[in-house]
Amino acid sequence: MSGFEVIIYQKRDGTGYVTLNRPEALNAYNLRMRDELYEVLGAIKDDPEVEVVILKGAGEKAFCAGADLTEFLTAPSPIIARQVRWERDIWGLFLSVDKPLIAAMHGYVLGSGIEMALCCDIRLASEDARFGLPEPGLGIIPAAGGSQTLPRTIGRAGALELLMSGRWVTAEEAYRLKLVNRVVPRAGLLAEAERLAGKIKTHNPLAVSYAKQAVTRGLDLGLEAGLKLEARLGRRLLAL
Repeated sequence: MSGFEVIIYQKRDGTGYVTLNRPEALNAYNLRMRDELYEVLGAIKDDPEVEVVILKGAGEKAFCAGADLTEFLTAPSPIIARQVRWERDIWGLFLSVDKPLIAAMHGYVLGSGIEMALCCDIRLASEDARFGLPEPGLGIIPAAGGSQTLPRTIGRAGALELLMSGRWVTAEEAYRLKLVNRVVPRAGLLAEAERLAGKIKTHNPLAVSYAKQAVTRGLDLGLEAGLKLEARLGRRLLAL
């Protein structure tokens, strides 16, 4: 796939690399990025050659410094907003990908950048990463699921503090909060993501996908229903 303006998509040895590519704007998420990510994620879902995905940001300063407010603070009509949400539900598409998604984050990880990372399964951060949700200071709230995905990841109290105060945290604090899985030196960030992707690819892709489904879908169920889901997926795998 080629011809994109604000992302780069590459596929190599079973790994899909999605790079947010607006370094001059700190990889701020804009409408063009939304549309291009929608196209790429849809292709990744249906591509049997892609087993693992690494999401990263171009340039030296940021993974993603949030939404481009020059575009997103201009509210469309309710009818247009509903239509776009239906046709371009990028966050729902992120969450529907059954393949492992690894976010490799450096520099600024703000607003929509955090929300995008929270849609991934594993989050790696370089030592220079800084995380924050500045929306309250702008008179808005997270609009890409952050109020739901953040407490499910780090717990209610920690999520409320970050959401209400707008306080930024370092990579080390993000690790203590369990917002990220691992903190690594900046120079080794991509290599660590690739090492992890390589380890995942040594396993049966369907088993990995079913394990992801059992966890992500099961979290929205009670324990009894979750155990039944696990059993169904296990039986389905053994029957193949």
